[in-house]
Amino acid sequence: MTDAKSIPGFDERVAEAKGCRLRYFLGGPANGAPLMLVHGLGGCAANWVDLAPLVATKRRVLIPELPGHGLSTPLPAVPNLAAFADRIRFLAELEGMLPAAVVGHSLGGVVALRLALRSPGDVSALVLAAGAGISSTTRRAKYGLRILGLIGPRRLVAPWADSVADHAFLRYAVFGRWGAADPLILSPQAVDGFLEGTRLTSDSVSAARAIVVDDVREELADLGCPTLVLWGARDNQLPLADGFEFARRLGAPLRVIADCGHLLIGERPDLCADAVESFLG
Repeated sequence: MTDAKSIPGFDERVAEAKGCRLRYFLGGPANGAPLMLVHGLGGCAANWVDLAPLVATKRRVLIPELPGHGLSTPLPAVPNLAAFADRIRFLAELEGMLPAAVVGHSLGGVVALRLALRSPGDVSALVLAAGAGISSTTRRAKYGLRILGLIGPRRLVAPWADSVADHAFLRYAVFGRWGAADPLILSPQAVDGFLEGTRLTSDSVSAARAIVVDDVREELADLGCPTLVLWGARDNQLPLADGFEFARRLGAPLRVIADCGHLLIGERPDLCADAVESFLG
């Protein structure tokens, strides 16, 4: 499998943040405009392995691993997503990258929202890439996320994950329907990057519970920063209807990427990077 330490052009770093050991990656020119990429549930920094180098050509890019994910240690208690938001803010402040634009994928999207709502002066712009926070707060999601957090569909293939990238059948078994619209479009490093989260994550249960209980919908009207809603047209995990609702509640533009599922940041990193750059430009 691709080593999560080998995101091209990025340095691996570790910091202690309020009782939590956080791993993160830093790349791009030191004088570039700050940008933070926040991964989803059960993910890690390697989820951005194809997209990060594209946006780091001109920007200073920080990629944190959320508590309990990747090689970041779990928190003793996670009452809501503020616990995650506060810690990624700590890293951005530590590296002198506030205010920063933030791109959040899935869970990372709602964590980014919570950060922007708690510290409005620290988030200059926001991109919700298939962001959680709408259908993920329903009763149905409560049980689905609990199962996902406890088991995880990719965890079932962790013992032989080294083979997934090389076999079409395994790609469809692992990423089909719930993840990618076309698992064959994922690069080998993207496949390994998404599976890396499964291999390393130590506590996705706390994050799954926090997504359900931390409902940001009624607070979205208070969001002050420019926001782009970015979605895959064929997302079967968080449906495109969620993207429309985010756009409506935020008064934000919605950009839909054709033939992409929930893992759009790995399926079409080029189009995602173009969307981010066009929005932040």
